[in-house]
Amino acid sequence: MNIRKLPFANLRHNMGRTVGLVVLVALLAFVACGGALVLSSLQNGLSSLEARLGADVMVAPDTAKSKNDLQSVLVDGIPGNFYMNKDYVEKIAAREGVDRVSFQYYLATLKAGCCSMPLQIIGFDPETDFTVQPWIARSYGSELGLLDIVTGSKVTGSAGSTVTFYGVECRIVARLDETGTSMDTAVFASNETVKYLISAAQLLGLGSHDAYDPEKVVSTVLVKVADGYSVSSVADDINLHVRGVTAVQTKAMTSGVADGIAGTSQLVGTLMVALWALAAILLAVAFSVLGRSRLREFAVLRVIGASRSALMRIVFTESAVIGVVGALVGIGAAVFVVFACNGALESMLGLPFLAPSVANLLLLAIAVFAITVLVASGASALSARRLARVDAGQILREE
Repeated sequence: MNIRKLPFANLRHNMGRTVGLVVLVALLAFVACGGALVLSSLQNGLSSLEARLGADVMVAPDTAKSKNDLQSVLVDGIPGNFYMNKDYVEKIAAREGVDRVSFQYYLATLKAGCCSMPLQIIGFDPETDFTVQPWIARSYGSELGLLDIVTGSKVTGSAGSTVTFYGVECRIVARLDETGTSMDTAVFASNETVKYLISAAQLLGLGSHDAYDPEKVVSTVLVKVADGYSVSSVADDINLHVRGVTAVQTKAMTSGVADGIAGTSQLVGTLMVALWALAAILLAVAFSVLGRSRLREFAVLRVIGASRSALMRIVFTESAVIGVVGALVGIGAAVFVVFACNGALESMLGLPFLAPSVANLLLLAIAVFAITVLVASGASALSARRLARVDAGQILREE
């Protein structure tokens, strides 16, 4: 038999041993790839959330209980309504350090009987907006007309279809890219569309039109701080001089999310290191034990003329094949589990969760593949060295 074919023949002949080693390597790859995917997805979710909030400071009425209610709407995805007089927009814009302001209007369709689904409608002012439209422009290049809406990635309905709110059909003109945040379950529309929907709701007896009129009230004022000013000082100034509202730094709203991600990352990282160490030790022990059981096999090969380097190549080839197969199985299983359980993981962790792009996923898979194969090959190094130095005469005499 050609000695180059011997490693593959050994693997096929000892299928139980081969499968056991492949499972160990697959576990190593699964833990590494799965853990890295979860950590990357959490970090992407946080970055996406911070980017989507857009403003430096968000101002809400005191009735919104400041940071908690804002976070429940913008971060946790809980539909909500809270309003303040529209005059506050000019008062806030007049404060020192404020560069630009815009406003938004929140309309929660909590009663499913009136609408296609319960969700959060966010109305914005196209003339002053600097947070929503740059994001929408990636999916829809035109201006939103009356009853045109843009939906988050998790809202049912494709572009061109319609959804009904308060008996009014609205046309979905685009769907936004996934963000891994509550904005994936929100609907965005111009204030004119929101005003039309509120009129329809009032006709159905669902609230007073005047109390919720976007011409008179707003939900939040978004502030862009001018260069040279501290975000915290501008927020403090608004809280001090504009009564009836609460200004919150957007980073303060995401600090809890960031802390949660840091804690989860630390836990996942610790588990990854522990499981990697355990799997690597088990592999080394397995190759060592198997090496002892193959002393006679390698002694025979030495007698028929196989060189020490050829014996080492046999062991390394076998471990490399096991590493490649195990890495592919483990990486494939990790990718399937993380993507298939994307929503479940997000709900379980309670944190923004956005899977990496295909390019980043490919780079991650290649890195894990290379490391796993190297670890598997390295675990067999001691066994390969011992088998290559076998004393053929002594072993065969003992046998």
